[in-house]
Amino acid sequence: MRYRLVVMGASLGGLNAMQVLLKSLPKDFALPLAVVQHRDKDFVDTALPALRAHSLLPLREVDDKQAIEPGWVDFAPNDYHLLVDGDHYALSVDELVNLARPAVDVLFISAAEALGPEVVGVILTGTGVDGAQGLQAIAARGGLALVQDPATAEAPGMPSAALACVPQAVVLPLEGIGPFLARLT
Repeated sequence: MRYRLVVMGASLGGLNAMQVLLKSLPKDFALPLAVVQHRDKDFVDTALPALRAHSLLPLREVDDKQAIEPGWVDFAPNDYHLLVDGDHYALSVDELVNLARPAVDVLFISAAEALGPEVVGVILTGTGVDGAQGLQAIAARGGLALVQDPATAEAPGMPSAALACVPQAVVLPLEGIGPFLARLT
């Protein structure tokens, strides 16, 4: 397998987008997925159970120093940056990045530095520019850059910013991202 990790970032509209995406991933999807979703403090109590209803894969909120495991969908905890540190995750309470903590750029840049060309970065719907520089870092190290087609995004800001930084990214409608990822395993 060429890739070792899929990293995803979303903001406004991300929960709806994740429901669509998770529905399309098969139970035997072998890659780990790390997700930064800009969110409120009730995410674990409300959104994760709703997402579990749409997923054949197990979902969890990341703990510090937790191993990166194939087939898991791991979400950054509220108010912590999520980083990739070798074969495990690290959490940080460093300053806000792009007005957010967790920030997509922090996850993506750390994944690019740790795994180079073995990372797939996916930018989904959202406002602002978070994730654009991180996706650029992934592409610069030979990783695969995917962006939700801004025309299919509830909020096209993040996908549009990502495409401005990484014009060579693969652009797919939301419904096409899960099947595309499934073909990578």
